[in-house]
Amino acid sequence: MSTTRNILPGVFFGKSLYLYLALVISLPLYLMIHSYVEAIDVHEDEAVAAAATACFMAGIFAGRYIAQFWSSGYQSLHVGRVVLLVTVIIVCISWLFFHADFPLQKRAAINLLLFWLPFMVVSLALGMLVKMISSNNQYQLKEAQASAATSKSELHLLQSQLSPHFLFNTLNNLYGLSISQHEKIPGLLLKLSELLRYTVYQANEIYVPLKDELSYINNYIDFEKIRIGERLVLTAELENIQHTDIRIAPMLLIVFIENAFKHSKNTPEQQIFIDIVVRTWGTSILFSVKNSFSKTEETALVHKSSGFGLASVRKRLELLYPGAYELTIQHEEPMYTVLLQLKMK
Repeated sequence: MSTTRNILPGVFFGKSLYLYLALVISLPLYLMIHSYVEAIDVHEDEAVAAAATACFMAGIFAGRYIAQFWSSGYQSLHVGRVVLLVTVIIVCISWLFFHADFPLQKRAAINLLLFWLPFMVVSLALGMLVKMISSNNQYQLKEAQASAATSKSELHLLQSQLSPHFLFNTLNNLYGLSISQHEKIPGLLLKLSELLRYTVYQANEIYVPLKDELSYINNYIDFEKIRIGERLVLTAELENIQHTDIRIAPMLLIVFIENAFKHSKNTPEQQIFIDIVVRTWGTSILFSVKNSFSKTEETALVHKSSGFGLASVRKRLELLYPGAYELTIQHEEPMYTVLLQLKMK
């Protein structure tokens, strides 16, 4: 029984903060009502103004309580009901001022009714309106939190797939070299350990310093230089960044660079041409990679083996850089070009 007694006031008044706010609002409300009561020559105006203030605040809490049941079937804000409540409030306030100027002659009881009835309707409607807007804001906040939690889970899933994807491609390359060029394996394994150390310990972060990401890209380029050898004609312009305040999503650019090496080596040309540029400009990170490719090889290879990587990076861009990136991919033989502009984090 004691528990029920404690719950009912909480349901009616809401949080204790609302009671404190009501006390703060009551003072200016009392002054407004007192001025109105004086203007219409009501006797004992102070007592009447105090009673009207108390009734008005009680009406607001009653309106909040009623709104819990009136709008219980609606998770979002019902525009029609909001318009109805606003209209009722405006009409009742207008009537109060009209009635103050044109009261009924020798009809004291009816005049009293014509004042108190719209006055209480205003307080009830205002309480209901406040509760509906508050409930809608809470609902939208919960939806946003749920959406953020879902996006975060999806992002962690995508990032957890990056290392196995990279390792799978690298091991395939090492297997081929172990047969034809086994003398390169020791150097490649050393570089591979450095690459894996980064993917294990830093790729799980949402954002990492761009400086660290560029070091990872340099290690990967060195790895590919050893693997491909003299066939590779590489131009790499990676900005030398020393500070750590510029951040980027980890292993975002490497997907495009990895694809460039993987696809260009399957061209029939004797040499592989790759051009990589990473620089900062204003508040943006600019990235481009160009590589030689053949349309016949692209049709068989790109859709088969790089679909996961490109799909993953596109999804991560949508989650981490919504409205803050521009990605352009062009493939006109003999060059495959990726242009990416990111907002700095």
